[in-house]
Amino acid sequence: MKKVAILFIFLLTLSVGAQSQRFIYEYKYSIDSTAKDTPETEIMFLDVIPKGSKFYSSDVFKSDSTWAAAMDMRAKRGIETDLSKIKFKGKIRYSVEKSYPDYSVNFFNSLGMDMYMVEDGRKQKWKILPDKAKIGELTAQKAVCEFAGRKWTAWFTTDVLIQDGPYKFYGLPGLIVKLEDSSQTHSFELKGIKKLPEGYEWKNSGKNGFNLIKLNEIKYRQAFKDYGKDPMKSEKLMQAQGRDIMEIDDSGKLVKTSDAKRKEREMQLINQIKKENNILELDLLK
Repeated sequence: MKKVAILFIFLLTLSVGAQSQRFIYEYKYSIDSTAKDTPETEIMFLDVIPKGSKFYSSDVFKSDSTWAAAMDMRAKRGIETDLSKIKFKGKIRYSVEKSYPDYSVNFFNSLGMDMYMVEDGRKQKWKILPDKAKIGELTAQKAVCEFAGRKWTAWFTTDVLIQDGPYKFYGLPGLIVKLEDSSQTHSFELKGIKKLPEGYEWKNSGKNGFNLIKLNEIKYRQAFKDYGKDPMKSEKLMQAQGRDIMEIDDSGKLVKTSDAKRKEREMQLINQIKKENNILELDLLK
């Protein structure tokens, strides 16, 4: 009886104070359809505050913060840092921001040297089913929808009264605690909840120093296809303009990229793109 009472208090706390919470998801995915048996895993954060939410990779955030600090020391203090010692972790470089209460969605992603902010007006059309299950300690209900070229099954809980979820998903009568596509190659599952400090604000992805290219979802689809055909296009343009492309050499210093290195990088990108035939938004490949 005591255990049940403690759980009830815990869930009540989530419902009342959920506007300043970090929801920690485990994302399992296979971008290469030939490697379904060896999925990759990344820890993702959904930070929820009164103005909205931000969904992003924990490892990428930490790596980018370390890099930014090193660049700041170099620029402001003239301190040379061995950049080769910075370990870049995480592969999910996009982030998703939703504003409340309208739940407008902005998707931030880089393609080559270009950073995009994509205003995505698509909404999931959920069908809520009567099925219920326990996801961790939370009671969840089943819902299904089709989105971005995939069929999705979600489990949401009304124990957390936030109509949000991982990635671009939202609009159910509670927090999405588990989400999986029908091929079982992309799944998100809630693994933890952390209360954020009072007054916490996540940094807007559009204020990271990049020159943002703002597009709607339809125009981004074309940009994505163009990148697949020529992944070095933006770098070639910079080179034609006489601007230097930098890289980290073996001693950890920033140096100008050689032509040989650029060609090597181009081949690596082309081969990588060929393998990415099972991306989350499958309809981008059509």
